[in-house]
Amino acid sequence: MIVGSMELQLRLEGCNSLKDKRQILRSLLDRVRRDFNVAIAEVDDQDLWVNATIGVACVTNDAHHAESILQHVADLFDGRPEISVEAASKRIERDY
Repeated sequence: MIVGSMELQLRLEGCNSLKDKRQILRSLLDRVRRDFNVAIAEVDDQDLWVNATIGVACVTNDAHHAESILQHVADLFDGRPEISVEAASKRIERDY
């Protein structure tokens, strides 16, 4: 079993309240869950308007597949004009 995880530190432009931030994030998190079948959640910076830290995890039987899934998720966030990915850290682990 291969477990892939990623932490994304995001900057959200144009958010004037936590409500704006959560509206943007909720739709993206739902889309990522649906399209890529991963676990995803906001894991830090919940009270900041323009920053968000997102955690993503996937389980598969191939390390290349896990890397591909995580890269597609990062690309989805990076492709949004109102979001800039400040940092991304990935880990691929084999569970024996």
